[in-house]
Amino acid sequence: MEFPQLSLSYSSYTEKAKPWLLITGGRPPKTSWLNALQGYDACWAADHGIDACQQAGIRPDVLLGDGDSASTKAWSWAEQNGITIQKYPVAKDYTDTQLALQLMEEAGAPAIILTGAFGGRFDHAYSTMFSCASLSVPCALIDETEALFYAQADQSINLTCQSVPKAISLLPFTENCSGVTINNVRWPLTGATLTQKSPNAVSNELLTGQTDLSICVKSGILGVYCYWETP
Repeated sequence: MEFPQLSLSYSSYTEKAKPWLLITGGRPPKTSWLNALQGYDACWAADHGIDACQQAGIRPDVLLGDGDSASTKAWSWAEQNGITIQKYPVAKDYTDTQLALQLMEEAGAPAIILTGAFGGRFDHAYSTMFSCASLSVPCALIDETEALFYAQADQSINLTCQSVPKAISLLPFTENCSGVTINNVRWPLTGATLTQKSPNAVSNELLTGQTDLSICVKSGILGVYCYWETP
């Protein structure tokens, strides 16, 4: 996967098809960053994400949601442009983002890029992050300031940074993650065990002059979080 600030590859994923993009309703990405994002085959918007689409001039293939957070102007823009709209009631068990993720996976998305996932309400961000961790396809949450990727059991992920992140953190999304290895950083790990009870692998840094980063895990689901200072 290619992003404006880095490239991402997975040891167990071959990009035979391009990922799909989901724009959701948390903190919107900068329009310039969103317009620079390339290499996706389909675009979906979840509720308030349609506002970011309208501002960036991106016509999504599908707009999904209950309409409780999207602006009237952006929702009308979607209707006027003939965008497929899947309307759901406000009272439901899943968030609009969770529904979109499920339906995109069922529709055959080979991988998902999710932007607009950070900021906003913590409970929504929490449910989004754990929902993405459980998907059967690779999922990358990213904007110009933050990113979260997932390494599954017996998998490695590799990053090549065009813009070096200020901080790199490893976050267990299962109770334990064992066999964790990370290189080219100030505090490397080799075969370590990380736990949710004591998340202590945060705020690492790439070594001076390094742009490549490799992380692997033997068991569990490991989140790899990157932070860039606000441009």
